[in-house]
Amino acid sequence: MNDLITLSAEVADALAAKRPVVALESTIITHGMPWPRNLEMARRVEGVIRDNGAVPATIAVIDGRIHAGLDDATLETLAQTSDALKLSRADLAYAVHAGRTGATTVAATMIGARLAGVDVFATGGIGGVHRGASESFDISADLEELSKTDTIVVCAGAKAILDLEKTLEVLETKGVPVIGYGTDELPAFWSRTSGLAAPLRFDSAAEIAGFAGTRRRLGLAGGVLVANPVPEAAAIDAAVVKTWIDAALAEAEARGIKGKAVTPFLLSKMFDLSEGRSLETNIALVLNNAELAAKIAVALARERGAA
Repeated sequence: MNDLITLSAEVADALAAKRPVVALESTIITHGMPWPRNLEMARRVEGVIRDNGAVPATIAVIDGRIHAGLDDATLETLAQTSDALKLSRADLAYAVHAGRTGATTVAATMIGARLAGVDVFATGGIGGVHRGASESFDISADLEELSKTDTIVVCAGAKAILDLEKTLEVLETKGVPVIGYGTDELPAFWSRTSGLAAPLRFDSAAEIAGFAGTRRRLGLAGGVLVANPVPEAAAIDAAVVKTWIDAALAEAEARGIKGKAVTPFLLSKMFDLSEGRSLETNIALVLNNAELAAKIAVALARERGAA
């Protein structure tokens, strides 16, 4: 795959030395936050990963090449790119083939991480089963990717705008382990609670790394989802979030917004309804997930070294 993927010098050196590396998505930069907050956030997330002993590998497609690890100048350029494609499994190859620039969603980031040889990935929230999916069949490719691509994905749960109960059911059907980190309840992105039980619970990065090692020795394919609750100080009450989501969904339906346009519209509307609070919470949970992912990557490197 050397003709399709470029590793930054920092990432290449870390992988060659078997040091811990954490993958990061790029859609949150191009489609999730406004300039210049997106660049500030990206730099802070990479800093948190370095501070916790790992190397960040932000993944994106730049002029038709998959990159794992972006230098600061490239990161800044991407943060100001207004026409970057939003890439999932279905259109990743198109961006590479056509020489386009695109930001990777959870699914595409997992693919890029696997190509690069990176085992741990930190994101904000995964996609899942959209509300009304029984009619629209709108289900994120993230769930399918989790069932087949060997990556530990650290998130704050599925995005709260989704049908969380059905999302959890699909993950169970596809055999994806869902771990509540330090919690028995599935977190709900901006909120620490969802009313749904987390299928598994671990309380340390070392336990998660050991569990992943057991899965590997058993020959079990697919990813592991770690649901890490947003820090309490930044969390928004679930009942308050529900009122905002209901209002945003009603407007999206009235305006006929569908497909890939739904999530960015809803996130933008949540920002407006919360008077910016949703963005601050989003940043806090991404930073929190990056810290945990780095600790898992360090623990995984230690386990493999011991093995």
